[in-house]
Amino acid sequence: MDRKTQKLLEAFQAKAETLGFDAVRIAAADGIPEAGERLHQFLDKGYHGTMGWMAETADRRQSPAALWPEVRSVIMLAMNYGPDDAPENHPLAHLKNPGTGGISVYARHRDYHDVIKGRLKELASLLVSRAGGDVKVFVDTAPVMEKPLGQAAGLGWQGKHTNLVSRELGSWFFLGAIFTTLELPLSGAERDHCGSCRACLDACPTDAFPAPYQLDARRCISYLTIEHPGPIPAEFREAIGNRIYGCDDCLAACPWNKFAEAAREAKLIAREDLTNPALTDLLELDDADFRKLFSGSPIKRIGRNRFLRNVLIAAGNSGDTDLLDDVRIHLGDPDETVRSTAVWAFRKLAPADGYQAEKQKAIAQETEEVVRAEWLAGTS
Repeated sequence: MDRKTQKLLEAFQAKAETLGFDAVRIAAADGIPEAGERLHQFLDKGYHGTMGWMAETADRRQSPAALWPEVRSVIMLAMNYGPDDAPENHPLAHLKNPGTGGISVYARHRDYHDVIKGRLKELASLLVSRAGGDVKVFVDTAPVMEKPLGQAAGLGWQGKHTNLVSRELGSWFFLGAIFTTLELPLSGAERDHCGSCRACLDACPTDAFPAPYQLDARRCISYLTIEHPGPIPAEFREAIGNRIYGCDDCLAACPWNKFAEAAREAKLIAREDLTNPALTDLLELDDADFRKLFSGSPIKRIGRNRFLRNVLIAAGNSGDTDLLDDVRIHLGDPDETVRSTAVWAFRKLAPADGYQAEKQKAIAQETEEVVRAEWLAGTS
């Protein structure tokens, strides 16, 4: 590496640290030759579920050059969002209190797309001002294979749960990518350090891993609570427990997390009100309340109806009959998915005679088949 390039990378690294990034590595644009084949295998098995955009963009997704032919190097950056050591902030603390809702650690912060993209643009501007060339920045908003690129760049390796794992950051970090036409020195790929460990696989509540390094999104709680439209299949509802947005079980189980540190305050601050919120409060949200509560949060993107569907499943699993009145209100919700999920939750919490009384009133006037089917799934 010549002195000019070295000084460029040193300046880039220093700026990245100032902006809150914890690691910077570089991969070749053609550094993930096997990713396209693996993607098509994933799609051929239908593991992407209703995420049709993955199939639609598969050809552009399979390599950086397929997305942007001029790219020569990919700078991959990691930003830690690890939770602190307080017991109430543990990723799975909600499991001990079924009256609360579990929100994935990453979603307790401001939407990472907004946080990281602006900072990547600052770094890209520095790169162009110092060395020229063209750049493009990406934060999970384009058909980019961030995790394979992260491994090719040396940020970490894709663990058996398919997420990227770092020896320094564990499982808790966001990824960002800067594509550039510059030829930059490569950092070298990271090797797999999972060994015989299968803690992440065994931790999955819904058996979403057909085999190590394979994920069937159709069984994944993160997919079911975020991406899946309509009612959640009945076979997964009890296993979801009180996870109302995403699922951190496989990430939290990774032994490499013992080397991770909590995110520095200068980068990301988790919202206390999104750490294990009470279900009774969430069940009262109308659309305006939902938008206000989740302003600036990634949760806002799924909308009130899908979120309330998740909260109703948590309520049904809570065993807390004090939530019965809050659930009953949603038996008349305008949205059929909310209404049908409320039927399921009501059936779980209500005494048999109370359920039958509500059923007789509702079934006579219900016109949506998905809701009628939920009522009819109950005892006769």
